[in-house]
Amino acid sequence: MSVESWIRERRVTEIECLVSDISGIARGKILPAEKFLRGKGDGSLRLPESVLVQTVTGDYPETVWSVVDPVVRDIRMVPDPATIRLVPWYAEATAQVICDCTDHQGEANEIAARQVLKRVLALYAARGWRPVVAPELEFYLTQINEDPDYPLQPPIGRSKRAETGRQAYGIEATNEFDPVFEDVYDWCEAQAIDIDTLTHESGVAQMEINFNHGDPLELADQVFLFKRTLRQAALKHGIYATFMAKPMEREPGSSMHLHQSLYALETGENLFAGEESTYSRLFRSHIAGLQRYLPAAMPLMAPTVNSYRRLRRYSDAPINTHWGWENRTVGLRVPESAPANRRVENRVAGADVNPYLAIAASLACGYLGMVDDLEPTDALEGSAYRRAQTLPRQMPEGLAKLNACRPLKEILGERFVDVLLAVREAEHEAYQTVISSWEREHLLLNV
Repeated sequence: MSVESWIRERRVTEIECLVSDISGIARGKILPAEKFLRGKGDGSLRLPESVLVQTVTGDYPETVWSVVDPVVRDIRMVPDPATIRLVPWYAEATAQVICDCTDHQGEANEIAARQVLKRVLALYAARGWRPVVAPELEFYLTQINEDPDYPLQPPIGRSKRAETGRQAYGIEATNEFDPVFEDVYDWCEAQAIDIDTLTHESGVAQMEINFNHGDPLELADQVFLFKRTLRQAALKHGIYATFMAKPMEREPGSSMHLHQSLYALETGENLFAGEESTYSRLFRSHIAGLQRYLPAAMPLMAPTVNSYRRLRRYSDAPINTHWGWENRTVGLRVPESAPANRRVENRVAGADVNPYLAIAASLACGYLGMVDDLEPTDALEGSAYRRAQTLPRQMPEGLAKLNACRPLKEILGERFVDVLLAVREAEHEAYQTVISSWEREHLLLNV
């Protein structure tokens, strides 16, 4: 069915044309359906390229204009027909569609997040490889927080009381928010967002949604739309949903664990599986690539100043890139599985990532390991928290590692990396101007 027929059959009156900026925030335009149909093929759906380089505060780094034309030329929004969906929380029939970004000659814009992932996937396809991923996304539900100077508080559930203790995998604790999750599942089904398991995580009112495994671009699209869907469902019920990596001081952080595996394009064979219970050479070198390059990929895996608060020893988050069998203290966990389902779980990324960039970065690291035939360390037995922290502790360290990593810059695109570094440096500088309550409490009268 054509896009036009799809729109007319559902009597859609408005279209939301969406583009992910560098932070994963949905940007774009809302326009009448008829205007969308007239414009989708003639190049009149446009945005200024500067939209792609906004910081999370909506500002523009001064240094970015050496990479992006300061004239701020328009880019074209090219709707991907495979992504068109109804927006289920509107009363009036409204559709949303994810757009790619091109120049006026139709060439892909290399700093657009979706294009960065496509660039990495093209490298896999050129070698006859098909990567498959399955994200696991954690988040918190909280009370409405009108004043950002006050800490977040857990929301009131059906019992009319807030959760007071950690309820990992608690069924009753999850049921407290059944009305929210009933809407989430209904709305995801309406949008063909293929979510699977819902569990209560370790934190107070912290939950996790698992996505079924599939094509990396499709899964990135789904995570991008899911974040929006969950926020809307929470707001409908008078609470917030947040994907901050560390929203509460004394609670665990939120991650986006990423299961990744590799199949042959021609045969469908799992290329990570060795004979019986062994690992293939490609599997070992894929892990070795993740071990070597993940520290440099941290600006994509831990994109905000808040991200690094999660990566602390004994905090249910990794501090290094050791790997191990069924070991949840390492950065790279290998779940027990049949050879046909052999995979590695990258546990480094926070829930605050741009899904396109986190998946692109993780696959890029593994790709480099495979093409260079790298050798991993031995699988770790015991706690990785007893080993040194090798992941960056703060944003500037991660930015410096990425800036010095020529192989990753070439795979992700040097222009994109230059923009990413400029945006993240500007965000860190903005953060440095803020005086925290901790400083006022402990330094004001004591130093």
